[in-house]
Amino acid sequence: MLSKLMNLDRRLIFIFVALAVIIPTLLPLNLPINVSEPTQKIYDYIDALPAGSTIMIAFDYGPSSLPELNPMAKAVLRHCFDKGVRVIGMTLYPFAPTLADTLITEVAEEAGAVNGEDYVFLGFRPGGEQVMLRMGISIGSVFEKDYTNTPLTEISMMKDITNYGQIDLILDLASGSTTDLWITYVNVKYNQQIAAGVTGVIVSNMYPYLQTNQLVGLMPGYLGASEYEKLIGVPEKGTQGINNASPVHVLILGLVIIGNIVFFIQRRREG
Repeated sequence: MLSKLMNLDRRLIFIFVALAVIIPTLLPLNLPINVSEPTQKIYDYIDALPAGSTIMIAFDYGPSSLPELNPMAKAVLRHCFDKGVRVIGMTLYPFAPTLADTLITEVAEEAGAVNGEDYVFLGFRPGGEQVMLRMGISIGSVFEKDYTNTPLTEISMMKDITNYGQIDLILDLASGSTTDLWITYVNVKYNQQIAAGVTGVIVSNMYPYLQTNQLVGLMPGYLGASEYEKLIGVPEKGTQGINNASPVHVLILGLVIIGNIVFFIQRRREG
């Protein structure tokens, strides 16, 4: 029996994983979701902003990270539009403008938000750190026009927004190291409040910034998206994602535990 487990055909494992994905997709689970403190802090911060406040959302991710980060963006956008908080969208990723513009437009249409009054999407500019630093002096010096080529001087929402001084929060939705840059060049230099939503594989790198209060809050992958969806009362892709991913994680953990137990038992017998 032990030898069979030690030499288990990997194709059987692939079948188990496939079933762990397919079954919850066809028969959706309703796993309990407990909201973590870092996600709650982002929600509370935005929820406390008075109508007419402004946040900037940096869509710093590409299509490969869309399943984890788009649900976060959608939930936060819904929250902002519901609260009357204005949104400035932009990105440091050259592959992100189309997906970000599509998402913002979709949520805005659902909420009845008006482009140029309730939100604006500025698009992409190359330069990374230089873009961040220059926006601290003048956003218009970096983005002369929005994504639809409308000059910023003709956008009513931007008439009273010059730089970070008029922005209440920057939320970086990231699949890479851009959150570190926002903290280094914007939080430190301009004392700007930063929050983040990141993919699961890099979330551990962000916790030190929570401890130093350089991040207002943090949404980790599918879990963060599902938590924010619970807070706004609209379960969607984030909730579905965590419900689908959880059985696979449990299966993999179980296989790892069984494999180690069998290994040590066999080793002891041979010894």
